[in-house]
Amino acid sequence: MLTAKGLFQEIIDNDESFRLFCSIAASGEAQGGWENGRIAALVAPGMRELAPKITRHGADEDKHGRIFNALMKKRGLEPVPVPPDTDYTMLLEQHGIGLAHDKLRRDEPLTERDIIVYLAHSRVTEQRAADQMDMLVTYFGDHPELGRAIHMIDNDEANHLAYCHEELLRLARQGHGRLIQKTLRESALVEIQVYRDVSLAVMRHMGRILEWPKPKALALAAGIHAMYAYERVAGWHKMIDLRMPERLDALGGPMTPAPAF
Repeated sequence: MLTAKGLFQEIIDNDESFRLFCSIAASGEAQGGWENGRIAALVAPGMRELAPKITRHGADEDKHGRIFNALMKKRGLEPVPVPPDTDYTMLLEQHGIGLAHDKLRRDEPLTERDIIVYLAHSRVTEQRAADQMDMLVTYFGDHPELGRAIHMIDNDEANHLAYCHEELLRLARQGHGRLIQKTLRESALVEIQVYRDVSLAVMRHMGRILEWPKPKALALAAGIHAMYAYERVAGWHKMIDLRMPERLDALGGPMTPAPAF
């Protein structure tokens, strides 16, 4: 029987598939780190109080990229180029999720609307990241090679999600509720489509490396399509609700340094 734990176990047990998995993850985290760093530098003048938290968010993601690279190095592996069809962050940007890179490369201050849109996009993508890390902690939290890294990243993702909830609720109280809800809904519907496409692409690449038989590959693809169908009908609502988090001011302190792996 196919299970998420069994599939991930196959991926981490094989050096080539593990290297691809870590390379994809490290690249996405590094891109997120750059984006947050630029947003912090260009944050709207009236919202400068958010800059330290945005900076912390980016520093955490840079740290996660270093962690994935360290996990590869520990096995004597080098990163591989990320196949374009597996580049989640790049594909999200192409679909209008996240602030455009050409805007972030300019030295022009962002608007308040830009920051609200950034936070709404982050609310959606951080939900995905937090859910994935929760799954990995459940299955591999005690893994001798990966457990410590998984727990650290999981804690950071929970902080990022809490920060998005808290800041969006604060901005909604200031009169931005309609923009926030519209952006959340649009972002969630795009994200679930991109996540489906990336999941299918990742499984194709992993299947080639691990030489999965055709029936197994077809069953995995069917499962991904079924998950998308569920999210398209109802699951996306989880990505757009806002509630005051238990972790308040989650990004208000210094970044937790990464231990050596």
